[in-house]
Amino acid sequence: MLEAKRQRRHRGRPRSEVGPRRNGTPTQTRLLAVRVLERVERAGAYADLALHAALRRSRLTPADRALATELVYGTLRWRGRLDFLLSRVLERNFDTLEPLVATLLRVGAYQLVFTGSVPDSAAVDQTVRCARAVGAERATGLVNGVLRRLARIHTKIPLPGLREDPLGHLTAALSLPSWIAERWLEIFGAEEAALLAKASNSVPPLTARANPLRNSRETLIDELAPRLPDVRPCKLAPRGLVLGHRGHPAHDPAFLAGHFTIQDEASQLIVSFLEPKPAERILDVCAAPGTKTTAIAEEIGDAGEVVALDRNVRRLRLVGRDARRLGLANITTSEHDAMRTLRGFSARGAFDRILVDAPCSGLGTLRRNPDARWRVRPGDPQRLAETQKAILRNAAAALRPGGVLVYSTCTVLPEENEKVIESFLSETRNFRLLPGDTAPEPTRTLVGADGFLRCFPHLHDSDGFFAARLERHP
Repeated sequence: MLEAKRQRRHRGRPRSEVGPRRNGTPTQTRLLAVRVLERVERAGAYADLALHAALRRSRLTPADRALATELVYGTLRWRGRLDFLLSRVLERNFDTLEPLVATLLRVGAYQLVFTGSVPDSAAVDQTVRCARAVGAERATGLVNGVLRRLARIHTKIPLPGLREDPLGHLTAALSLPSWIAERWLEIFGAEEAALLAKASNSVPPLTARANPLRNSRETLIDELAPRLPDVRPCKLAPRGLVLGHRGHPAHDPAFLAGHFTIQDEASQLIVSFLEPKPAERILDVCAAPGTKTTAIAEEIGDAGEVVALDRNVRRLRLVGRDARRLGLANITTSEHDAMRTLRGFSARGAFDRILVDAPCSGLGTLRRNPDARWRVRPGDPQRLAETQKAILRNAAAALRPGGVLVYSTCTVLPEENEKVIESFLSETRNFRLLPGDTAPEPTRTLVGADGFLRCFPHLHDSDGFFAARLERHP
């Protein structure tokens, strides 16, 4: 009778994720992480979207949600090193493993190598249980044996050194795919490529942008400090705040009331580089999900207008949702692929300013999106460059004489950045690249002698961004 009452009392509650399961089932935390990573590997799902959906359906406690998030992002972030270490204790080529087994081994290895809170025995045991739960019973012996060997010797496996083997160091020690490592070595040299890779493996703090229609940055900091004690001003972005690593800012009352927007500092500085002015009419051609769109709208006031375009109608709805939360009534959204002509949008007259935040490989955002390094393929940057050039040409035709266009990406590869601008200027005679000394004050220190704005994780503790400021003359 007592046992029956105990079972009724706990029915419907999520189980604690500490300790092994007596009935042989894995913790829901680890099982969720494995299934999310399987979706990322098998179906090319975006890790943040897949994880968010899985957590929304789960009944995990906040602590267990945090562990699931760490397992997913940590395994993706350090996959290169984990594969290197696992290959040293496998009796076969790691690349010949079926993807699900490789995922199981990576999740187990991450717990052994990178988490200090999970005992080795629990990491091995829970991974074996996950294998059974996801239908990989046939691999439980392999998973058990490999992870036990790794637990014993992983601290004794030497990693390639930067001086002796730069490519090996970037791929094995710093977890980059070989093609990205090769490009970064070519562009930056060994020392700086390693610094960039290290920074790209760090867990970034959340940053935000204060909404001037609701409060000042200083007032917002005072309001948030009791709930987010690490909050402080950003170094460069005039309305930026570093929120830190603790708390849940998207659930904060001030966020829900429209007092701030989650946005990386470098992303905020792209809007500063555009320098929107009150009452201007501005076009944002690749707008969704709208963080830059709403930042522009906050600057231009009710007398101005932002026309926000995107080809993805579902993501475009996010722009309208955020505009309502922030109290902005000066944004017009329209479903449109900027690869097609924009002539119809300039029927009321050409735009004063245009932002082309072009689709790109995203290799400047690996801190936030660690799965991007494994999803992007060697040929993607050049393919994307052709798309970027087409969008830039179409957007340029909608700018008024004397107007300013900012082209930006969140990648660090020249083929998507400098070379796109060079190609555009070589074929377009009525545009010029504005010199660095004309850049708006918040961004001037980021603009080189060549006129290009560049942000890097290892230099600015921000996402990697590139931007060029172009002016149309008559």
